[in-house]
This record gives sequence, structure tokens and C-alpha cells, in this order.
Amino acid sequence: MEKLDTWPDAQNQSKVLQSFDAAVLVKETVVKKLDIPPDEQGRLKALRSLDLLDSLTEERFDRLTRMAKQMFGVPIAIVSLVDENRVWFKSCVGLGVKEIAREMSFCGHAILSDEVFVVCDAVKDERFADSPLVLKEPNIRFYAGCPLKVMNGHKIGTLCIIDQKPRSFSKEDSELLQDLAGMAEKELRAIQLATLDEMTTLSNRRGFMAVANKVLPLCIRNNIPATLAFLDLNNFKSINDKFGHAEGDNALIAFAQQLESAFRASDTVARLGGDEFVILLTGASKEHAEAKMAKFKVSLAARNLEADRGYDISFSYGLVDFKPEVHRSIDDLLSQADTLMYKHKIQGRKADH
Repeated sequence: MEKLDTWPDAQNQSKVLQSFDAAVLVKETVVKKLDIPPDEQGRLKALRSLDLLDSLTEERFDRLTRMAKQMFGVPIAIVSLVDENRVWFKSCVGLGVKEIAREMSFCGHAILSDEVFVVCDAVKDERFADSPLVLKEPNIRFYAGCPLKVMNGHKIGTLCIIDQKPRSFSKEDSELLQDLAGMAEKELRAIQLATLDEMTTLSNRRGFMAVANKVLPLCIRNNIPATLAFLDLNNFKSINDKFGHAEGDNALIAFAQQLESAFRASDTVARLGGDEFVILLTGASKEHAEAKMAKFKVSLAARNLEADRGYDISFSYGLVDFKPEVHRSIDDLLSQADTLMYKHKIQGRKADH
């Protein structure tokens, strides 16, 4: 496990090869303000859970950009991932860069719709006519981008093609680009399955670690508080023994759904395994997290009463506020929170007797 002081910089958003005009990264001219998707926080969480940003090239994506370039006869084809402030290229043929500013991008517009986003002539489109991407290298005139969705429906990027001359784009062209994008989505979903808990659709341990490895360094850099909650269901074995394992699975799913609805999209909720769950609350002090957990207990009790399952779902938890000087790795944070959770569970059992 890497230490916090050696974790990679998750805000590596300004490193662009010198061969690309620096004007791409700054707003030199007036460009229409880019709209932000209504699911932005959840979208970013889904993107970062894949742990693809700043990763190495992969043949499964490079194959698709080569196919797109050849099939459409364009000089540039890209599999892009739209991060908070940048568009990073997981695969790119025809450009010698790995990212551009989201503010100036075409892909930032493409993820706003479920349809293929087409600009036949950027010079004649008021959204892009003054963009450095159009006026300078790479001199974009034509763009077509199909949004890429992951399993929860969030659009995290595009498969796009670019030309330096205007061109038309037929319905058949759109369907072909969608077919290629569907292949890219299958690859993304295969990666996502490796980071999701199949039963609850929450992040699994791997997905949680990937997100936390990026979020906590940002908290350190920007002096943002963070708190980890470690949760364990009470009497879960008795549910399995009395009602059967299928009902035990239903209890886990119901608990996961309650967690997702109770906490913010900016919080990371995960199932570590068995009946163990964690929540990483960013921008939240321990006191704020305690208040959130108390509120969650009330909502869970109300749901138990409404569901009338023949048993109640309850939990014990441990809360730890993140301290970089103490928690040198995520494992340190998890271990301390787990210990506190177990202590509270024992105290709860004694109180019941």
C-alpha cells in the first residue's frame, strides 16, 4: 500500500506535451460556458472508481480508435474520459497529447446528451467558432462524439472522431459510431464489474481503494476534512439462519440502498465484503459525520417499521477523522475504524443483556 505522502497527484491536469499549442489550456477568447450534467458528482465518482485516469494505454481501446479512424477516414479518433476540469484521452490516434481543458472541449458537450453529438463545421458553430482548438492546432472543423455510459447510466466520456475539414454525417454514420461506442462501453463495463459489488452495485473493496487513493491526497492538498465510517450489520448470521441466505442477501441489498439514499453523491459508499460496509465522507468533520450517522439510524428504523420483514436491520459503526500525520495509508484508516466499530458492537451486546 502506497503511503499518503507518495500517492500520485490526482490533479495532474496541466501536463500537456509541448507540441500542442498552450492556448488550448487557457481561455483566450469568449467561448459559450459549458453546461454541467445534473449527475456530475455521481458521474465523477463512477469515472474515478474505474481507476483509468492517467493509466497506461490498452490495446482493447487502441483497437477501437484505429477502427474508427479507418472506417470514417478521419485523421483523429479518441476514447476520452471527461474529468472535473480536463478531458483525458484513454486512447488517441492522430494527436500527440493526452489531455485538454474540459472548458474548451467538444467532449464536454457530447456527454450532455444520450445522442451522438455532431458539429459539421466548427467555424460556423457559435459554441466553438472562437475556440483555440478551432482557430489553432489541431484546427478542428468536424467533430462527432458518442457518449460512453457505464452500468449506472453515468456518461463518463466519449468515442469521438475529428477532422480538419467540414463534413456531413449521415444516419448510417451515426449508427456505425454508436456501434463502435457500444464496444467501448462493454470494455468499460468489464472494468467496472471488477470494481463493483455485484449484489449491491456499491463499490467493492477494490473500487473503494481506487477512489480513496485519489480523494485523500486532494483532501491533504486542499486542507479538506474527511471522515471514514466502518459499518457492520448486527445479528446478520441470525437472519441467514432463521430466514435463509436468500433473505440475508435481501437484507444486504436493502441496507445498501438505504446507505446510497442517505449519503451525498460526493461520499464514497462501498461494501468491503460480507456484512461490512464503509463510507468515506469528504468535506465532513467527525462531528458532522456523527450527525449524519444518527440521522441515518433514524431513517433505517423507519424503513424497518415500514418493511415489516420479521426482523430489523441494524448496525454498529466506528468513525475516524482522517489525519495525514497519523494515517499513512488507507489501511491505517480502515484498521482504526474497524477496531472502533468492533468495540461499539461489543458494548451494544452488553447493553442488550
